[in-house]
Amino acid sequence: MKRYRQGLVVGKFCPLHLGHMHLIRTALDACDEVLIVSYTKPEFDRCGPAAREAWLAALFPQAARLVVDDALLLTECARRGIAPLMPVPDNDADAAIHREFSAWSCSALAGVVVDAVFTSESYGDGFAQALSGYFSDRLKRPHVVTHVSVDPERCAVPVSGTRVREDPHAWRRYLDPVVYADFIDRICILGGESSGKTTLVAALAQALDTVGVPEVGRLHWEEKGGAFTYDDMRVIAEGQIALEITLAQDARRWLVCDGSALTTVFYSEDGYGKVDAAVQALARRPYAMTFVCAPDIPFVQDGTRRDAAFRQRQHAWYLATLERAGIPYVILAGSVEERVATSLDVLAARAATAGS
Repeated sequence: MKRYRQGLVVGKFCPLHLGHMHLIRTALDACDEVLIVSYTKPEFDRCGPAAREAWLAALFPQAARLVVDDALLLTECARRGIAPLMPVPDNDADAAIHREFSAWSCSALAGVVVDAVFTSESYGDGFAQALSGYFSDRLKRPHVVTHVSVDPERCAVPVSGTRVREDPHAWRRYLDPVVYADFIDRICILGGESSGKTTLVAALAQALDTVGVPEVGRLHWEEKGGAFTYDDMRVIAEGQIALEITLAQDARRWLVCDGSALTTVFYSEDGYGKVDAAVQALARRPYAMTFVCAPDIPFVQDGTRRDAAFRQRQHAWYLATLERAGIPYVILAGSVEERVATSLDVLAARAATAGS
C-alpha cells in the first residue's frame, strides 16, 4: 500500500531530463497512480507535444499522461463534449492561472482527484493549497492535497531545462538516450552504385565521432539472395527509418545515414515502374544535410551492381529529384579524404550560421 492514491506531476519537460525523471520516479514510488501533465506556451524547438508525449510514453508507460497545446486541448475537449476552461496559459502568466488550469485539467480532462503534487520548486506549497481548494469545492467536502518536495536544491540531479536547451549536446549526460535521439541531426549520403557512398558514411561517422546507419536495402538484398519483390520496397523504406531511430540513441550530435527512403523510391520506380504511397511519404523525411557522392571514381562490379551508365543515370535522378523537391544538397567529389574534409567544412559552416 503506497502513501498516496493519486499523484500529480506538472512540467514543461522541454526537454525531459534526468531531474524530471527523478521527480516522476519519486511520485511513482509514493503513489498508486500518477498523472503527468505537460504544457508550455511558447513551445520550444524539438520539444513539441508529440515529442514530449513520445518521451513520457517510452520512459513512463505506467503513468497517465496529458500533454497539450491549444490544438490538442480543443481536440480533447471536443472528444469529451466539454468547453475549454481557457487556452493553454502563457509561461509567464500569473501563478493563479496556471494552478487553475492544472486543477481543471486533472478534473475535467483526466477525471482524477489529486492527493499529492510533486515538485522541485518553491511554488509547490502554494500549488498544493490551490489544488486543495479546487478539489474541496468540487467534492463538497474538505480535501487536502499534499505537496511533496523533491530535491529542491538540485543536489541529486544538478541540471535545468534552460541549460539543456542552450546546448543539449554539452548536457547529454543528463538526457536519456530516448530523449537525446531527438536532438540528433541526420546527414543523408546519396549516390549511385559504386560511388563511394558506404565508404564515405563510415569515414565521416568516424571523423564526427558518431555512428553510421547502414543501407537497409543492401542488407535486405543479401538476406534474400537478391530475390526482391515489389512488396520488399516498403519493407526496406520502413526498415531504413526504423534503424535511423534506433541508432540515433547511440549517436553524438550527428547521425550519418547511408541513403534514405529516397533510395528506395528510385529502385522501386526503376524496377517496378511504381512506388508505394507509404514509401513516397517516408522519402519526404527531412535531413539536416544532404550530400551526393559524385560518380567520379572507378566503377567496381561486385556482382550485384549494374554498370557505369546506370550509375550515371542514378546520379542524375538524385540531383533532379532533390532540385524538384527544393532540398539543398552538396556534391562530394574526389578521394575519401577530400570528401570527408568538404563535408566537415560544410557542417562547420552550417553550425556557425545556426549559432549566429
